[in-house]
Amino acid sequence: MEYIPKTAQEEQEMLAAIGVSAFEQLLEVPDVLRLKRPLALPAPRSQMVLRRHMEEISRQNETPLSFLGGGSYDHYIPSTVGHILSRSEFATAYTPYQAEMSQGLLQTIYEYQSLICRLTGMEVANASVYDGASALAEAALMAMRITKRHQIVVAGGVHPHARQVVATYLSGLADTEVVTVPHRDGRTDPAAIAAAVSDATAAILIQHPNFFGQLEAAAEVASIAHACGALMVMSIDPISLGVVKPPGDYGADIAVGEGQGMGNPTSYGGPYVGLFAARRDLIRQMPGRIVGRTVDAAGRPGFCLTLQTREQHIRREKATSNICTNQALNALASAVYLSTVGKEGLREVAQLCLSGAHASFRRITALPGFSAPFTGSFFNEFVVRTPMPVDRLLSQLRQAGILAGIDLGKWDAALCDHLLVAVTEKHRPADIDRLVAALAAAR
Repeated sequence: MEYIPKTAQEEQEMLAAIGVSAFEQLLEVPDVLRLKRPLALPAPRSQMVLRRHMEEISRQNETPLSFLGGGSYDHYIPSTVGHILSRSEFATAYTPYQAEMSQGLLQTIYEYQSLICRLTGMEVANASVYDGASALAEAALMAMRITKRHQIVVAGGVHPHARQVVATYLSGLADTEVVTVPHRDGRTDPAAIAAAVSDATAAILIQHPNFFGQLEAAAEVASIAHACGALMVMSIDPISLGVVKPPGDYGADIAVGEGQGMGNPTSYGGPYVGLFAARRDLIRQMPGRIVGRTVDAAGRPGFCLTLQTREQHIRREKATSNICTNQALNALASAVYLSTVGKEGLREVAQLCLSGAHASFRRITALPGFSAPFTGSFFNEFVVRTPMPVDRLLSQLRQAGILAGIDLGKWDAALCDHLLVAVTEKHRPADIDRLVAALAAAR
């Protein structure tokens, strides 16, 4: 969309038309709240001096060695991602309002959708939603619309924050029931899920790998869902799909996930990008936006928004979602990331995460007092039981410049001595040596 600046005369004509003489009159800031003096800013500096000053400030930032995970992971971002994202043509967080004017941006979204389909083994994908948690909640709503049922069964291994978002989304709907099946030894027992479902169940929601890093019995859960006429929704870590079978191979009806690990920095928690894919026959109930490929009147290929069942396009009560847009810039980062690393590169990244995590797990659980509370298979994240309160352990390692993991006792008092550790391809053997040594020295 072109930007047309206004002249000073045009601004005065606009202000006169609405009956004011200055823009400040539109702000209506009470006089008592107005600052009556200049801001206490230092004197102007040259660009060279200011840059040096900012660099001195930045050196005060701590750069700890981090093994944090729990849904946000520090993966390597190829330089191509930053180069593409910095182009002015892509300098928007969302889909343009006059979308078809931006064929280049629509093409990148279409390519992103195509990559997500190949990655997840699903048939259709949307242009992205806000984050992984809202994607899971939107999948629950979608399943309820499709099945005309009111119960959602959620595996206890789903991230606690995502479960809270699902509960919040569904809290305003009458006669809706959310049933959480507790995990056992870090995984969700399929027998417990089978006991929880009924002819009122719209969907079973699982995460694979789950919040504890454990691999769930996904194929068995899909069979349970389909046997009772429900849908199976699988939340995934896209990087894990370099070594783990995609949701489509397990029989998932809807696949969602957090795409942050593909080309987006951790950024203190956002902005992130929610992945959303499904079977082709469910496309008309998908939330968010979908970009399609078509031809114009002259037969030339082009791209457009299609199946626009969003609340800004149709009557609100008939909308599939109130998500009217997508995380275009973050989704572009993921598309560039996948295009850069390719199929073999993604497999190599996943294998490095897998091998690093298992090597770390073996060494940590060999330390006196440390043990493995769960016995299931895991990808790049694992849980260890600690010989002391986790908060005390983490405090000691922070002083040594290490963020050792996440205290699971924050979500479950029974896990007060359980530490969640994540390892990515960025962790060198020397980094793991440092973590193990610091854990061994903690008292």
